Amino acid sequence: MPHLTPLSWLLRLPAHLVNGLTVALGIGLVQVLFGTQASLHAAQLAASGAVLSSLADLPNTVARSWRRVLLAAVLGCASALLIALLIRHPRLLGLAIMALTFGAMMTMVWGPRAGPVSFAPLLSIVFTMSVPPSQSPWELVGWYLAGAAVYLGWSQAVVALLQARYRSLALASALQATAQLLRSRAGVMEGSSEAGDEGASLLSWLRDEALLADRLQAARDLLFAAPDSARARQQSAILLRAIDLRDILLASRLDLDLLGVDGFARQVRSGLALQLREMAAELDRAQDAVRGWAPGPAGPTGRQHLVELLASAPLPAEDPRNRLLPALVDRVRHLADDVTAIHALLRQPPEHLPLSTEELQLFVAPEGWPLSAFKAHRTLASPIVRHALRASLALGAAYYIGLVLPWASHPQWLVLSVAVVLRGNLEQTLSRRNVRVAGTLLGCLIVMALAHVPSTTALMVIFLAAAGMAHSFAVERYLVTASAATVMALLQAHLAHPATGFPIVERLADTVIGALMAWAFCFVLPSWERRSLPRSLPRLMLALQAYAREALRRHDPDDAESAVAQRLARRQAYDALGLLAVALQRSSAEPRRVQLPVPELTRLLDHAQRLMAHLSMVRLMRVHQGPELDQPEAVRALQDAEQTLDGLLAPATLHHDTAPAGASDSLELLPDKPPTEDLLPWLLRRLKVTEKDAADVAQAARSALLVVRRRRG
Repeated sequence: MPHLTPLSWLLRLPAHLVNGLTVALGIGLVQVLFGTQASLHAAQLAASGAVLSSLADLPNTVARSWRRVLLAAVLGCASALLIALLIRHPRLLGLAIMALTFGAMMTMVWGPRAGPVSFAPLLSIVFTMSVPPSQSPWELVGWYLAGAAVYLGWSQAVVALLQARYRSLALASALQATAQLLRSRAGVMEGSSEAGDEGASLLSWLRDEALLADRLQAARDLLFAAPDSARARQQSAILLRAIDLRDILLASRLDLDLLGVDGFARQVRSGLALQLREMAAELDRAQDAVRGWAPGPAGPTGRQHLVELLASAPLPAEDPRNRLLPALVDRVRHLADDVTAIHALLRQPPEHLPLSTEELQLFVAPEGWPLSAFKAHRTLASPIVRHALRASLALGAAYYIGLVLPWASHPQWLVLSVAVVLRGNLEQTLSRRNVRVAGTLLGCLIVMALAHVPSTTALMVIFLAAAGMAHSFAVERYLVTASAATVMALLQAHLAHPATGFPIVERLADTVIGALMAWAFCFVLPSWERRSLPRSLPRLMLALQAYAREALRRHDPDDAESAVAQRLARRQAYDALGLLAVALQRSSAEPRRVQLPVPELTRLLDHAQRLMAHLSMVRLMRVHQGPELDQPEAVRALQDAEQTLDGLLAPATLHHDTAPAGASDSLELLPDKPPTEDLLPWLLRRLKVTEKDAADVAQAARSALLVVRRRRG
């Protein structure tokens, strides 16, 4: 193994570990600075301000990062001041905790980006209540602000220094998730003929789809905002190829059911799955190169594998499946071309991108924090308002219960346990409940061992390591975060007020009680997933309708504006499908009487994905079109299909059964000639089955709404 320098060792770390390491170093800088210039007590208070700020310090652009870190610092310090002023008034303090919790949860109107920011006031409550009541409120907040200010400067310097590295790691993560999606698709292909495996494979596919969507958006936010350079163009071009590859991969599922279930069909599916896995391995090598590691030797792309497989076991000439096989080979070729293009881009950056810098910015997630976002959440029907009320009641109850427990001197631990376990839905809360209890137990065992460490300096170093680990694994592996956060919280309280010792038994008891309380409060003002279905289904229909228009409408190849519109419509359709899939997964943990209609929504997702795949195939045909697609018959067919889909996917069809049954699909309807010889018949057939799946989407959506209405009645 080659010798690794500290810098090369750092470059080999994934983004979340790099981020966690820099967070720990920043908090350590605050401790050292204030410890040498003031006192150890002041250093720990300043470090608390730094920890509050660090919650929002994630890999991002400089412009986005400083706003989020500053907002977390301001909210955390403001909460600390209110808690410190009321610390001698226990009854009023409980009301203040409820008010702060409600305000913190309402910040979620700004979307997931507000998640780390929203937790800063809650963690501030715990930190401030751990400080002796004799501490001056203004002095305490002054140290918090000073530590937060130093950390803000540190974080922005680090973000600016690591921008290039963060962009590379974001792209590598997107490629890694794309490779995983290829493997999931391979599993679906192999399990498609076995009913027992199909459900599990499809669920895995949907989870990996959601992961890829998150990774792609994170990469867009970093890469598309980068200043123009050869490196930036190279990374953006690779990301655009990965996005297109995802689109083609979705189309790879089409027509496989026409193969049947005999030995030959299983052999073809296995061959396709093998090639997808080979392409996934190629993407793994590509992401190694993006990270700066030496990529392995290039393996076979699998382009000829299926051709060789079919040649070794030919079908009888009269078997109608012979019509389908050339189309399957063609799809594999398109996938392999995109993988090959990604490797080519690694060797030679492009001179120009298909989209301009201004056009790329349209795909970056919005960053603003407008007060107008609250307008849509002024009623109890809002899931965010309901969760904010639920959380404020839960944390208030936890505080007042903590006052009457035998270990009433630490009610903040019970508040913290409820705060970290209680999520916006039951599925996430149950997951957090179990992991949090296990993580706290492990953290308490670690602190029991640390209680015998006499060195305050050693404990401070361990506190920093725990802070970095808790930050690093918050998304990747919450068990590590729960354990590290327990160590961090107990050490923070001990270092800020050594006389308290290590209340390990109380901490563990508080965690168990808090986890049970968080679970119980999930049933207070619940936001069951079915409540949002009447709003989410029309949005999905509109998104699919918009993408159908863009995919079928005739575009000038040189018209950049239409290309941007098509890409935006495609992303919005993917996002709408992803939200519905996540809602269906979350609903599985809810009481059976309020669950979403699983069979109907599963059919809806299946047909919607097929519809997206059909539209992708039509788009590919038009991109690589021959002269026959300029014929009046083709133009007229595309126009007719656009009008038909526009009607089938209109939200009004959710209330009126106006959809036609659609055409059937069978091997006999496949054109005699392969698409490479005569594309027009394949286009006409593709449009017909597209209309069929659009009709099935509308029918499944109507059925889901009817089931929900009957259950309410």
